[in-house]
Amino acid sequence: MNTGDKNIVVGKPLNRVDGRLKVTGGARYAAEFPVAKMTYGVTIQSTIAKGKIAQIDTKAAEQVPGVLAVITHLNAPKASGEKGGGHKVQVLQDNIVLYSGQHIGVVVADTFERAMYAASLVQVRYDEEKPTINMRENLAKAYLPKGKIPRDEPPDLAHGNVNQGLARAAVRVEQTYTTPVENHNPMEPHATTAVWQGDELLLYDATQGIFSTQKKVAEVLGIEPEKVRIMSYFVGGGFGCKGSAWSHVPLAAIAAKQVNRPVKLVLGRIQMYGPVGFRPETIQQVSLGATRDGKLTALRHAGTSQTSTFDEFIEPVGKSARMLYASPHIETSHRLVQLDQGTPTYMRAPGEASGSFALESAMDELAYALNIDPVELRLRNYAEVDPSKGLPWSSKSLRECYKLGAEKFGWQKRNPQPRSMRDGNYLIGWGMATATYPTNRSPASAIAQIMADGTAVVQSGSQDIGTGTYTVMTQVAAEALGLPVNKVRFELGDTKMPATPVSGGSQTAASVSSAVHLAGNQARSQLLQLALADQKSPLYSSKAEDVIAENGSFFLKNKSSASETYQAILARHGMKMLEARADAKPGEEQKKFSMHSFGAQFAEVRVEPDLGEVRVTRWVGTFGVGRILNAKTANSQLIGGIVYGIGMALMEHTLTDPNRGRVVNHDLAEYHVPVNADVPDIEVLFVDEQDPHINPLGVKGIGEIGITGAAAAIANAVYHATGKRVRDLPITLDKLL
Repeated sequence: MNTGDKNIVVGKPLNRVDGRLKVTGGARYAAEFPVAKMTYGVTIQSTIAKGKIAQIDTKAAEQVPGVLAVITHLNAPKASGEKGGGHKVQVLQDNIVLYSGQHIGVVVADTFERAMYAASLVQVRYDEEKPTINMRENLAKAYLPKGKIPRDEPPDLAHGNVNQGLARAAVRVEQTYTTPVENHNPMEPHATTAVWQGDELLLYDATQGIFSTQKKVAEVLGIEPEKVRIMSYFVGGGFGCKGSAWSHVPLAAIAAKQVNRPVKLVLGRIQMYGPVGFRPETIQQVSLGATRDGKLTALRHAGTSQTSTFDEFIEPVGKSARMLYASPHIETSHRLVQLDQGTPTYMRAPGEASGSFALESAMDELAYALNIDPVELRLRNYAEVDPSKGLPWSSKSLRECYKLGAEKFGWQKRNPQPRSMRDGNYLIGWGMATATYPTNRSPASAIAQIMADGTAVVQSGSQDIGTGTYTVMTQVAAEALGLPVNKVRFELGDTKMPATPVSGGSQTAASVSSAVHLAGNQARSQLLQLALADQKSPLYSSKAEDVIAENGSFFLKNKSSASETYQAILARHGMKMLEARADAKPGEEQKKFSMHSFGAQFAEVRVEPDLGEVRVTRWVGTFGVGRILNAKTANSQLIGGIVYGIGMALMEHTLTDPNRGRVVNHDLAEYHVPVNADVPDIEVLFVDEQDPHINPLGVKGIGEIGITGAAAAIANAVYHATGKRVRDLPITLDKLL
């Protein structure tokens, strides 16, 4: 049995199925659910980076009309900040201050304004200690991480002998590249609404992972996970910072328990700098050795990044260097420096975004040193197999990406000489870089229900963080079920639904679509079997392979008159609905193949030579990312990643007071991100790529590959325009003058 051509909707540029809800205000986010007897929580944050709370005076706050509680370490219930996967949380268990901005109290009142005012009245006296804030001043204390980097890889990995490879090289590039602390800044701030129902907890939470949040909160509070229900129907962006349950989530639950009423706790924009993660600062040394004809003899990528004093977070900057280019000698390493700041976290393309800036800038420097075109240099070092694993690729279309991107961009017209291309007084620069990101997949489950009225409901407890999960899963379900899209409703965002992984690591599409596809197929097959075994059916005793499912009906391939609707089959069997559940998970294929997405980024910049102002004026990005689920949402995802890369290259930089550890540009007025005027027309092109190994649908995630290589492409274009190599992001005008 198969679905007919009319039912093939996967890949088509359908509009978002949740679009109307969003533009009419019907899409409810974590802070927008109406709950009776709602109260409002506001956190009090530390103003020092290290020390102890000597005294905390809450009397004035407690006397404000409408204040229900002021919770500090002096009266908070016993909980655990140490348990749970990932980072530790601070839930008012002691008087220790670990970083500036740490939550040290919660005020709960009957209105948000009263809670804010009362929080401002709390007086805190500290026994302050001198904090360690500057990573560059403490590199001597860098250490080998105890844990592993994502996907269970060791922090250090090598094959061959890099020192020998460098010694034999005709040309070498050895440089240091740095990236600053960056903050996520999603449109929706972190928000949690906590409602206790007896001994059970309901949390409406802005999270990228409802099941990981459920587990974390349960462990911190010391209750069974089944007693915690997380609901997250819409998330207004996350980019990684909502991938973990930070301290404010269990604090909202603790506060609601204390006042015996629901509590809504929303972080202000300023409060999102420190206690909910950030991209850590990195210092990266890249050494490349090559023959005169451009073949790499050695590649070394050594990265140092910051972590907190109470957690270990590794920014895996060397991951791309392990697999992107062929070389007999490759060595990557990662080191950490502990600082008295909050714990860093994943930020769009963690490791690969920062790491690709360094690696791809170094490759551009090598191209100039060898007088070889940057695209040609990459082709001469094309990795036919994964150098780190020795495994073949499940699929790889990088050659096609280079070719298509160069053609569309007009790369052959480029004069390689720096400062050689002008438009009037403006310097014009063209740069390119390779993009890559691993194809990740985790276990996921789904339920598909075919209803008596011919519609279907499909559930999988994932999240839609703005990427279009509702839409693409509706398409996958419709095609698997043999139903029109308007007859299928896809539901997500509730831990009562089948389990799925966190929406991070570009794995949602690959993981959840596999489960939805299997569940839809199983439900459709079960329904067909009812018809084939039913003497009253016109399909009775036919072979399943001779039947086509289309638009909610079964019919024989060579006899269209022999057909039957789903409704008729269910009605004749007295069934209100038919249900199938499927569990999908990776198999042995991950041991047989190396799985990655690839792309090529081409950027044009315009630089004002007297002022040093840089504008990105043109962009072409080409990508081989497996099967596309929705051409429109996929295009948006890649554009979004590239825009993120423009911000990374030219603007984003979190500034910290070196004495107090306090972020000083903690709002969108001072922390600059790209706006419409900063973004040119971006052309995104997909290389048709069939991957039979990665998952049932051949889907690769695309949420993060768009930013990889983007900052390097801009940096390389700036060098081509100006002749000045900026190795320290962001590329601001002072570095060009």
